[in-house]
Formats: sequence, C-alpha cells, structure tokens
Amino acid sequence: MVNCDNYNYRVTWSVEDEEFVGLCVEYPSLSYLDEDRYAALEGITNLVKDVVADLEANGEKVPHPLPQKATVKNFR
Repeated sequence: MVNCDNYNYRVTWSVEDEEFVGLCVEYPSLSYLDEDRYAALEGITNLVKDVVADLEANGEKVPHPLPQKATVKNFR
C-alpha cells in the first residue's frame, strides 16, 4: 500500500482560472481548483487518495512516490 502523503504535491496560482490549483507530480492528469490555497492542497491530496483506493480496489498498478531531493542552500 502506498502512503499518499509521500507523493509530490504543489499549489500554484492559475491566472486563467483565477484560483489556486493543486497538482500532484505522480498524477499529472489530476488537478484541484479552489480560491483558497490550503483547500487546493487538501483537495488534490484527497483526490489522489480516492484514485489510489480505486486503483488498489481494482488490482491496478499504483505509481510509487518519486524521490525528493533535499536542497540546502547557504544564503550568506
């Protein structure tokens, strides 16, 4: 079972929609729009969880989270 919290999520502003859009790197065809940035993140997270549950219930392949690179920069 995949832990959906380990997927790569991001929220960005959509000029076209005039709302925040929640995205998931591992599921590029999914998005979630909301006028509140935190609601957009929660929305895409819940949508991904629903899709993963559906894939698992149907015995389909579930994408694994892509590795994340930790970046540390020295700002002196």
